[in-house]
Amino acid sequence: MHAKSRILIGLTLLAIACPTLAKKSEELPEVTADGLERVHDSEWAVVYAEPGADLSVYQKVQLLEPYVAFKKDWRRDYNRSSAQRVTSNDMERIKDRMKKEFDEVFREVLSADDGYPIVDAAGEDVLLLRPAIVDLDPVAPDLPTASRSYSYARSAGSMSIYLEIYDSVTGDLIAKGLDAKADRNNAYMQWQSSVSNKAAAKRILKSWAQDLRDALDQAHEATGKP
Repeated sequence: MHAKSRILIGLTLLAIACPTLAKKSEELPEVTADGLERVHDSEWAVVYAEPGADLSVYQKVQLLEPYVAFKKDWRRDYNRSSAQRVTSNDMERIKDRMKKEFDEVFREVLSADDGYPIVDAAGEDVLLLRPAIVDLDPVAPDLPTASRSYSYARSAGSMSIYLEIYDSVTGDLIAKGLDAKADRNNAYMQWQSSVSNKAAAKRILKSWAQDLRDALDQAHEATGKP
């Protein structure tokens, strides 16, 4: 199955289980259709994992290119409320930038301090990550324009992550999770530029990458493996 199709199916299944991330915890199923059990003490809004899964057997990570999707009707809503116009080319450029930022941040965090090297091929000790950035909602995107213009907002925006974790050799689904984050909301309007947008995206991505790094570290520490 094509990677994009698998991501969309996964997102649909989680959406059925959890229409909003704010949904009451008791309304979420304890076990998914694919046999994953809900993890209650996760830093993320929704996490399901294979019962008894042992992350300590993995020493490396294979990181696939993330699928990126904007919040529904984002372009229409933005163009209605702004003098600037977002084109389809602008959206593709923002998507490509987000893919690059994701790859750079996750590589940096996961491999730092003799951590988990990022590799290109499957292996017995390789964990496969299939990520997606969804509901991407930049408040004031930095758009190319012939005239000098400024965009002001209290926050750079928000986005969500959907992540599937697999054994790279067997293809077994080990865990999947969904989380949403918004950039810090400032008390006053600030100029939003490509620099500030990039910084905001990196803060959010680094938080998610660190959560994954912590989970891998804790699994290794629990078994005494280096």
